[in-house]
Amino acid sequence: MNKIKNICCIGAGYVGGPTMAVIALKNPHIKVNIVDINEKRIEDWNDENLDKLPIYEPGLAEVIAQTRNENLFFSTDVEQGIKDADMIFISVNTPTKTYGKGKGQAADLKYIELCARQIAKVATNDKIVVEKSTLPVRTAEALKSILSNTGTGVNYEILSNPEFLAEGTAIEDLFNPDRVLIGGDNTKSGQEAKDILSSIYESWVPKDKVLQTNVWSSELSKLTANAFLAQRISSINAMSALCEKTEADVDEIAKAIGMDSRIGPKFLKSSVGFGGSCFQKDVLNLVYIAKSYGLDEVAEYWNQVIQLNDYQKRRFADHIIKTSYNTVSDKQITFFGWAFKKDTNDTRESAAIYVADHLLDENANITIYDPKVSAEKVYTDLEYLNTHTPEKIRSKVKIINDPYEAVKNTYGIAILTEWDEFISYDWNKIFDLTLKPANIFDGRNILDSEKLSSIGFKVSQIGK
Repeated sequence: MNKIKNICCIGAGYVGGPTMAVIALKNPHIKVNIVDINEKRIEDWNDENLDKLPIYEPGLAEVIAQTRNENLFFSTDVEQGIKDADMIFISVNTPTKTYGKGKGQAADLKYIELCARQIAKVATNDKIVVEKSTLPVRTAEALKSILSNTGTGVNYEILSNPEFLAEGTAIEDLFNPDRVLIGGDNTKSGQEAKDILSSIYESWVPKDKVLQTNVWSSELSKLTANAFLAQRISSINAMSALCEKTEADVDEIAKAIGMDSRIGPKFLKSSVGFGGSCFQKDVLNLVYIAKSYGLDEVAEYWNQVIQLNDYQKRRFADHIIKTSYNTVSDKQITFFGWAFKKDTNDTRESAAIYVADHLLDENANITIYDPKVSAEKVYTDLEYLNTHTPEKIRSKVKIINDPYEAVKNTYGIAILTEWDEFISYDWNKIFDLTLKPANIFDGRNILDSEKLSSIGFKVSQIGK
């Protein structure tokens, strides 16, 4: 197999959609089919109105407009996509297990196995199968076991090609990646497969940024990268708690240590905590893998990263309660932001969910404004925790599509997502709409506290 003419990606989510769109854009000679059993998701990907794409990413709509129905196609016909493909990317969800052995830590690989069995069932010609989902080390071994024992005579090469995208900048990250990592067997056929996938990326990525490794190193590199980034966030958040007790300024500390070339300035922004689909899931997965090999001290080290992140969210919610005279019962608290970060509509593991849940324990009334997240998504996120009844959630939580309406008669405003638009609001007008004294709890450290204090707000910022 020297030339790829047809790619199939199983999974039309946050990774599969943007990645395949850019591959299609940069390789117009390759037909790219994205398949998914979720009919509504595929319908949204095919909608003529690009504002209805199921994923919001800056620049994504423009790429889709150039490629869709040219050499990029979205379909629910998974079997046909598999049959036609020379190369298959598996980009399905790998959530943390909620049952059985490894519950709460291990990755749930049932969707990966289902993909492998479906490929084995319908494939009639040799294929390169690429792990795109974030997976625990040695998952490729399980894939190979399933695919190599079908008795159909079809040959498979298994590659690991983890994504390193940051939501909100995914398209820019794809256009200009720090590196592209491709892991595979160091056999003749394995090397050929790695070179074929490398050539697809090298149509726009410099060759020296395409790194080839063995498959195990590739799988573990993804978990390691996310664990290190999560660790930096938890480390600076730990210092933010100390700063609040000692009158040091966490932003000044972050700047001082970030100028050290051995440390660098990135991921040193204190906040209410990290979220998203990867950090917590991947660190927990690393904890489980370490435990499974008897490395209890390693597991406990990484588990502390998660514990500190949970503590930061609790600490933020407790501060809101304490500042509100130790009770928020039937008081309105306004959230600006529900997505886990700006420039995305993804809410998975968003800090806002857990802060809201903690305040609901205290019977607070919560109004929420987020420019990209729907009301139903907010309710689904809270109901999924299963700590409050749907009836209580829908009576206590209101989603309002106008930020100025959302702050009317509120006791406090919590900044939970760092959306740029929050900075440009008419805060004098907002102050006039709130109950007095008016509190701002800046969980993302994005506002000018001195300016807001001069208006009359009581401003609390992480680490200040």
